[in-house]
Amino acid sequence: MVEGLHVGGAEGATGADASAAAQRWPLVERPGFLARRLHQIHVSLFAERCAAFRITPLQYSLLSILQDLEEADQTTLASAVALDRTTTTGALKRLAARGLVSRASSPLDRRAQVCRLTAEGAALHRAMEPAARAAHALTVQALTPAEQDVLSGLLRRVIEGHAHCRGQTDIA
Repeated sequence: MVEGLHVGGAEGATGADASAAAQRWPLVERPGFLARRLHQIHVSLFAERCAAFRITPLQYSLLSILQDLEEADQTTLASAVALDRTTTTGALKRLAARGLVSRASSPLDRRAQVCRLTAEGAALHRAMEPAARAAHALTVQALTPAEQDVLSGLLRRVIEGHAHCRGQTDIA
């Protein structure tokens, strides 16, 4: 067991009890399983609420970041959404094909693609914002507002604790 890690109630057990406790680890107590289920629930709610916009959660994240930054290269965007450049580039190409994002070579580095929201992309982002917010609210509706804040804080801490895995320093 990893120092300080709670796994299925094995703390304080000795001998045969410790062995039996180590064997019992219900799926619903495993952080990875719970994270995957939460993601499934959120993606389903997002799809229900945002279906009319034909935008995936990843694409919505890219639109949101571009709304905030106004302009960014694909490497910056990939880092911001915590995905590899190839996946991010594919999503950006699909957004560009719909006229929601413009992509152009950077005047500073011709290899880099600089992206911006088009007027249509900004309008779509504004139009879908209430539906996307509703999906996020529904994802955590079983929690009180204070519990929602705690959950978000804990999730950020877990992610920040693994920032070294992707070379990221924060999730700001």
